[in-house]
Amino acid sequence: MLIAGPTASGKSALALALAARLGGTIINADAMQCYRELRVLTARPSPADEVLVPHALYGVRAGTRPADAAWWRGAALAAMAQCETPILCGGTGMYLSGLIHGLAEIPEPGDAARAKARAMLAQHGAPALHRLLDAPTAARLQPNDSQRIARAYEVLLGTGRGLAFWQARPRAGLSGWRVRMILLDPPRERLAEAIAVRFAAMLDAGALDEVRDLLALNLPPGTPLLRAHGVPELTAYLRGESSLAEAKAGAVLATQQYTKRQRTWFRHQRLVHTPDMQIIQSGIGSDMELSERFIDSLTNFMTGAG
Repeated sequence: MLIAGPTASGKSALALALAARLGGTIINADAMQCYRELRVLTARPSPADEVLVPHALYGVRAGTRPADAAWWRGAALAAMAQCETPILCGGTGMYLSGLIHGLAEIPEPGDAARAKARAMLAQHGAPALHRLLDAPTAARLQPNDSQRIARAYEVLLGTGRGLAFWQARPRAGLSGWRVRMILLDPPRERLAEAIAVRFAAMLDAGALDEVRDLLALNLPPGTPLLRAHGVPELTAYLRGESSLAEAKAGAVLATQQYTKRQRTWFRHQRLVHTPDMQIIQSGIGSDMELSERFIDSLTNFMTGAG
């Protein structure tokens, strides 16, 4: 079972209600929620929620060990094999696509190539590194996408082939599972309001302290966790480069822009066949919406009983 959709659309609340009803295990499918350092700022389930139903792949990775789709797919498949009713919940579309359709088999480039790519990124910047890529790979990447550019360059260094070459090879998809999916797709205005309310709550819950502790780790530039929603803006505030109000407004705006890209991606990338997907356009914004009748309907859909 998949529960997907943009940030702040209510995925976690719905997953919790369905897992409680079905005796399911919620498996994280959000790239940033894999990391342990930012529980508040990445909106990971609370300790109380984790007591209610089993959760997997939340906070299992140190920020010093960047995760990728291949690692997550292997970990997700292992977690799925350990439970009767896996409920994958998250908004990282490429993770979900990789799980269902498979990933390209890319040889391990090695530590030396990885270290050189990160050093080059830190010294010269993403646009300069982008110019060193093979043409087919460079055409797929934005010149300022530091994480993906560094990954592409380390593959080129370590394998002698561009990332585009490996990605074009045949891949094995998910087998042995019947996948049903709920896609939350609330109206833009409602989502924007939910993002603003949630970020204010994050500040009240200690998001600034989380970022302060994160910066103390001195993670290298390009580390994915440094780009988590709110981290760049709160970093600027902690360094005296902006006011807290400016940081808050910037973080909310950046998150809203990200959800626009998420919604576009999910609308154009059909992960499952239409009969196996239910789209909820209202989102999940309150406990009242998680009524027994509503959960009954979704339970029947997810189990194929209705």
